[in-house]
Amino acid sequence: MSIYVCGATVQGIPHIGHVRSGLNFDVLRRWLMVAGYDVLLVRNVTDIDDKVLTKAADAGRPWWEWAARFERAFEDAYDALGCLPPSITPRATGHVPQMIELMRRLIDRGHAYAADGDVYFSVTSHPSYGELSGQRLSEMQQGETAATGKRDPRDFTLWKAAKPGEPSWETPWGRGRPGWHLECSAMATYYLGPRFDIHGGGADLVFPHHENELAQSTAAGDGFAEYWLHNAWVTMSGEKMSKSLGNTVGIPVMLERVRAPELRYYLVSAHYRSNLEYSDEALAEAAKAYQRIEAFVRKAVRASDGRAAADAGSSSAAARLEFSAAMDDDLNVPKALAVVHNQVRLGNQLLAEASNGDGADRLAEHVALVRWMLASLGLDPLGAEWHTAAGSTEDRAVQVLDDLVEQLLAERQTARAARDFSSADAIRDRLLAVGVAVEDGPDGPTWTVKDDN
Repeated sequence: MSIYVCGATVQGIPHIGHVRSGLNFDVLRRWLMVAGYDVLLVRNVTDIDDKVLTKAADAGRPWWEWAARFERAFEDAYDALGCLPPSITPRATGHVPQMIELMRRLIDRGHAYAADGDVYFSVTSHPSYGELSGQRLSEMQQGETAATGKRDPRDFTLWKAAKPGEPSWETPWGRGRPGWHLECSAMATYYLGPRFDIHGGGADLVFPHHENELAQSTAAGDGFAEYWLHNAWVTMSGEKMSKSLGNTVGIPVMLERVRAPELRYYLVSAHYRSNLEYSDEALAEAAKAYQRIEAFVRKAVRASDGRAAADAGSSSAAARLEFSAAMDDDLNVPKALAVVHNQVRLGNQLLAEASNGDGADRLAEHVALVRWMLASLGLDPLGAEWHTAAGSTEDRAVQVLDDLVEQLLAERQTARAARDFSSADAIRDRLLAVGVAVEDGPDGPTWTVKDDN
């Protein structure tokens, strides 16, 4: 299974709108792997672009240093949020020979032309142009600045002639640098072949970027992508999150507010084709929902004497089928998460039985099922992506704290069951005094480390 995902234009710090795409396609990849596919995923880096050059110049830094700095920032964000590493992360600047070859093929077929060092794609030469986005040629605008060399204002740029002070590469048509659309077609074809399975990216890329990718690739004689998937935006006050509007929420700042798995839960919990309206309240609610899942998993693994593994085993076939049906239905993660939460509620009932010495084996099977579901989404609390190096001091300290708090909460639950509310309140107050906040819910108590801010 081959997937090409349009990655970042590395011009600044990534925000949650940027990484939502990476997370959505990470979930897709994980689910295809669960289904038995060997997935080859290519996620590119646009490291040469008008915005990169402008921001680097404004900062008085070399363009390549600027691009490298923020490429690392994006990779750090993807890693922090539990994304599996791509099969390869190609940079635009590393694939100029492939771009030159693609332009040569297009010119030879009569679909492109050179003018004053620029190279353009002729949209009227390709009858199917506009089919992906549903655009009408008569109403179309590329959003490019006016250029005297264009034969038609709707033609789009494949190659930009060199300008003083800008990086450039030699081509048969003069020195210059890549156009945005050209690079993705060249890299996708180079790594995945002339025909591949899935092309993904944000909904804002459908036109002109993906329309132009499809046109130049098919005009050159390639089959290109069999399927196109587009994730919707993260919005604030109904507007797409973007740096130009100043309504961005950077990943480093977000990870000071919530833990990484909680942020991942929030960003993948909506259907990938639905806009996700950001608010602090929605983020906090998502964090609490994940904490309830996490609390069950940790308690159940301990109560079943460590017999639970991230494999569904012989647990509830009906629940597994319900979860799988949701994921197979256009990656319906909200419906899949509803199955997870239902199974957590059932699991908490099993926990109560196990505390009386019954049903440890059944509990082990049940938590294994829940962990299998969560691992499919990259959300297993005990997954390797959410832990420090095995055996590290930090990891042991977290486990010790978790064990101590859970012991006190068990004592508190015993006191509440005996209607000894003064003792129960005293335990809660002792925990709060050392920075541990307890919240009672339908699935039992959950705890968090209190934010001093």
